[in-house]
Amino acid sequence: MSDDVAVNKATSQGRVANRVLWVVQAIVGVDFIIGGLVKLFGLPAMVDLFDRIGGGQELRYFIGVVELVGGIGVLIPALVSLAASGLAALLVGAVYTNLFIVNDPPWVPLAWLIVVSILAWRRWPQTKEHLTALRR
Repeated sequence: MSDDVAVNKATSQGRVANRVLWVVQAIVGVDFIIGGLVKLFGLPAMVDLFDRIGGGQELRYFIGVVELVGGIGVLIPALVSLAASGLAALLVGAVYTNLFIVNDPPWVPLAWLIVVSILAWRRWPQTKEHLTALRR
């Protein structure tokens, strides 16, 4: 394989990976924005869930704001990695809560934890580049 073909193939794969990451970011962003709004608007299922957790409805508002801000953040190129890292921290708490407090299966928050962790890792160079440019 010639060097030009190898470079074109690598560039093409990079573009595909970038597009896939954008689709994943859009899905994550929309899901967490909706999830945050559901908590902030106080849908009965969320009120009941936070009663079961025992953290009070203030915790529901806090988690709703964090999810809303994180969902918006993953849609902003300069903030993707930081927002995804924040959502990952939130999801560690959700996995713990499901396992030890409400005794629900942890699979959904665990799956989201994996997805946002991959986003944080893969988008870190882009976020770092934006933050470095701001410091100049």
